[in-house]
Amino acid sequence: MTDFQITNQKLQDGVVAISIKGYLDAYTYDELEQVINASFNQRLYKFIVDLSQVEYMSSTAAGVFIGAIGVAQENQGNIVLVRPPPNVKEVFDLLGLTQVFMITDNRESALKTLK
Repeated sequence: MTDFQITNQKLQDGVVAISIKGYLDAYTYDELEQVINASFNQRLYKFIVDLSQVEYMSSTAAGVFIGAIGVAQENQGNIVLVRPPPNVKEVFDLLGLTQVFMITDNRESALKTLK
């Protein structure tokens, strides 16, 4: 298992870009939840989440996204996922979430989607 890393940065127009690397599972999902909640506390509700370097994602971790998109959308925000690998996209597919989340191929497309 590789080391888990999560980074975030505030972009223009109150968009938060989050990049995740490694395994997003029962041991690491709380870090993602903390980053998202910290953004909510700053009244930031638009997220671009780069999943291209996520090697594995559990349904528990997907639950963080489920909870967060509700809060984001209630506050005129949204969460756009960028480049989930096939195994990660499969988790979203199995949970019926590909109809809930927008998925793009790059950050630029995600930014346009959030405007």
